[in-house]
Amino acid sequence: MNVKGAAKIISYVFHPLLVATYLVLMLGIFFPAMLMVNSGSLGMIALFVFGFTFFIPVINLFLFKALGNISSMQLESQQERKLPFVFISIMYVTVAYLFESRLPFNGNFNKLMILVAALVVAATILTFFLKVSVHSLAMGGWVGILLPLIKFSPSLLWPAASVIALSGVVISSRLVLKSHTSSETTIGAIAGLLIGYAGMIVLF
Repeated sequence: MNVKGAAKIISYVFHPLLVATYLVLMLGIFFPAMLMVNSGSLGMIALFVFGFTFFIPVINLFLFKALGNISSMQLESQQERKLPFVFISIMYVTVAYLFESRLPFNGNFNKLMILVAALVVAATILTFFLKVSVHSLAMGGWVGILLPLIKFSPSLLWPAASVIALSGVVISSRLVLKSHTSSETTIGAIAGLLIGYAGMIVLF
């Protein structure tokens, strides 16, 4: 496998829409007290999050492709990204609202979903000004969310370190594929890190 092939696989495995699911699984395993869920229900909750934050948005993208609103699922141009990102933001905000007001989940989980929605909205807003790397923003947000939690759960130290290392790999893959410039990945990573970290401080 060549470098570009590996970069494509990395980009798919760590797609921004999958980060919420990975985050819930990581917290459920290494800091279950934060989500207040037991190991028996973690899989079901993660599947629920996967459905709302990945599966439904991807179906939405397929519809945009079928209707001719986008030329490819990769959303290669800044202009093509705007409408799908707005719709995905609406979905994430709706999910956060449902968790907060309609579904019987705990407060910490609900706040986490609000923060994830905030990251998506930020990505959408930035997209109207530049083709920001959403992969970088999502990974930065993941790191930003984990860092304040380490002092409450030292078991998160190595998982957080792993996510930091993975962030570098994911950002490098976007550069290898020439999907983004270094400034677009840097802005995305910094924005995600700041929003994730600040959101944890404010909400928790």
